[in-house]
Amino acid sequence: MSAIDEGIVREYFEQNGFFVRQVRKYQVQSRKKTGEEEIDLLVVNPSWQPGSRKPDFFLFPSELQYLRRAVVAVKPWHTDVFTPGVLKATPEIFAFLEKSVLEQATRLFASQADANEGDITKVLVLPALPTAEPYRSQSVELLKERGVDAIISFRSMLIDLIDSVETNRNYGKSDTLQVIRVLKNYDLLKDTQLDMVSLRDPRRSPQPR
Repeated sequence: MSAIDEGIVREYFEQNGFFVRQVRKYQVQSRKKTGEEEIDLLVVNPSWQPGSRKPDFFLFPSELQYLRRAVVAVKPWHTDVFTPGVLKATPEIFAFLEKSVLEQATRLFASQADANEGDITKVLVLPALPTAEPYRSQSVELLKERGVDAIISFRSMLIDLIDSVETNRNYGKSDTLQVIRVLKNYDLLKDTQLDMVSLRDPRRSPQPR
């Protein structure tokens, strides 16, 4: 996984008010990962309210307020779709759900006085699910059966980040946000809401040059 992939996920959670911890700074390639090494990010929501309901399986921005804390696994296989076949044939997708990994996550959260294993949400960040049925529903069921509590797509995160970045602000402390800002400044990226307006109203469409 490249730094940019993890950076996108980090920025997404931080832009939505979460504290984010990166457990390790190196990649593991020549051996099996330890429990700690299977964790890409740990996130905590300081604005979480006791008594809140659990977030939905599809973790859109509107659901993040219900997420208390989570262990996050990032699978940036951008050219893949997580079909039922891919999920069944690729057990490493679920390595972050192993008991040793969750025990390590619980220890890492132990600095919080009320931390306990039961309220740690297991979040999987993935490229995409199938769009056609019944494959989409089958993928969701397989993910839930294996213990995944919630998923976020890279598309959803990028849309949220693109919409939040302002071209008149300097994001010098974030390479990810600064690149988005530069692309938007040169009209190489558009706010998704503006694109929707253009589709609805031909008068808002760009004029030929």
